[in-house]
Amino acid sequence: QVQVVESGGGLVQAGGSLRLSCTGSGLTFDDYAMGWFRQAPGQEREAVSCISRSGAGTYYADSVKGRFTISRDNAKNALYLQMNSLKPEDTAMYYCAAVRSGRWASYFTPSQVTDFDYWGQGTQVTVSS
Repeated sequence: QVQVVESGGGLVQAGGSLRLSCTGSGLTFDDYAMGWFRQAPGQEREAVSCISRSGAGTYYADSVKGRFTISRDNAKNALYLQMNSLKPEDTAMYYCAAVRSGRWASYFTPSQVTDFDYWGQGTQVTVSS
């Protein structure tokens, strides 16, 4: 059974940093593309950043480019999101997601909510002004 579990959320002041982590189990981690998504109250879930199974391909939403960095450690079954220069508008529940992508090129990076099959429970990020 594939499971992904997020950690690292919290309350931070504007301009601060947080590092989110996601650990996968029940899967061959380097066979899966991974992503970070977020959802604020009353809004649709949106992609923040995604990474191909090899790590060679990445996607960033325009709103986070230059501030957030996605990375993965396949040996540890781990996905990370380093978030710097946080803004109040980054406040949301952040979700880790996974999709088996062995049939795609190793650099292929899915980035739509509907592309992903497995989701974590989420970790709350709150940025105060």
